[in-house]
Amino acid sequence: MVEHRSGPPDAGAEAAEGSGVSGAAAGGSRVSGSAAEAFAIPGSAAEASGIAGSAAGGPGIAGSTAEASRTTGSTAEGPGIAGSDPDARWLALLMHAAFFLLLGASLTRFLMRHPGEGRTPWIIALSITLAVLYLLGPVLGSRPTPRRLTWLAVLVVVWMVLVVLAPSFAWCAVPLFYTGLRILPPRAALALVALLTVFVVAAQLRLADGFDPNLVLAPPAVAAVATAVFVHMQRQAVRQRELATRQRELIDDLLRTRRELAATERREGTLAERQRLSMEIHDTLAQGLSSQQMLLQAADRTWSADPDAARRHVRTATGIAERNLAEARRFVHDLAPADLAEGGGLEAALHALAARESAQAEGALTVHCHVEG
Repeated sequence: MVEHRSGPPDAGAEAAEGSGVSGAAAGGSRVSGSAAEAFAIPGSAAEASGIAGSAAGGPGIAGSTAEASRTTGSTAEGPGIAGSDPDARWLALLMHAAFFLLLGASLTRFLMRHPGEGRTPWIIALSITLAVLYLLGPVLGSRPTPRRLTWLAVLVVVWMVLVVLAPSFAWCAVPLFYTGLRILPPRAALALVALLTVFVVAAQLRLADGFDPNLVLAPPAVAAVATAVFVHMQRQAVRQRELATRQRELIDDLLRTRRELAATERREGTLAERQRLSMEIHDTLAQGLSSQQMLLQAADRTWSADPDAARRHVRTATGIAERNLAEARRFVHDLAPADLAEGGGLEAALHALAARESAQAEGALTVHCHVEG
């Protein structure tokens, strides 16, 4: 249904309007170029948000590459204001404001150009329906779920009906480009962009006064550039996600290697300390005990024949035993924990241990020590 009024009085006005719209469409490459430029921004914003989440996340957060290729940059997706990246939120606000501004301008233009027509109630009702549908986006989230895809399909169909009834609603397709490229997989998004571009070209030709090549070439060119930039930014974001995943894996491997190295060093230190103690025990206590055994055996053999010599052997063995006892006490003192070695006793050491555990818990756990008896 062509948007015009019958009768000679309004034909000139409609022709003037058509020429004005044609001029706007001819210059539309600049406006849509801004939109294309805007399309390039979300990818960067999504990329930045993806890298930040990766830097803070674990090995399993990034997800698969195929899933990332569909959901990259979804923090700023849809009519809702999602994501923690401020650039993504501002871009989402800009696209939402542009949609409602274009929708309001298109409706105002239609009511001014065609007051009192029979299709006016339908145009108003469809405009309100389109606005309400667009506002439902935040409720459905930003992931490409079946409900979200159904919402996008209904939104596009309502817009197409509006464009058929009133071609001036064609430029509302720019925010729909953005939404479709965010939600859909690459092939489906390209098909949607091509379909919307065809409707935009057809609508502008209906409004034009005669054939204008700019109206045929400018919208597809702008849509192609915008889509190419957007897809490039999505792929860049996917590469950044994969790089961040590999970096996390390398960091995890490094930390695991450091833990294993520390455990190995502890085991080697323990073995070295055991070897040192065994050598010291062998060099001191074991030899002392061997000397005592030999002296006591000699004393036993000479006890009846030479009691004085036997007593000397016993006294010598007693001295060796005293030295071995002192050496054993030194070993025990050196091996004791610092809290016990300081001389405060077991109770003081337990209180110190409880205080350290409470301090390490940082308020999450309080350890008390109470000794009875």
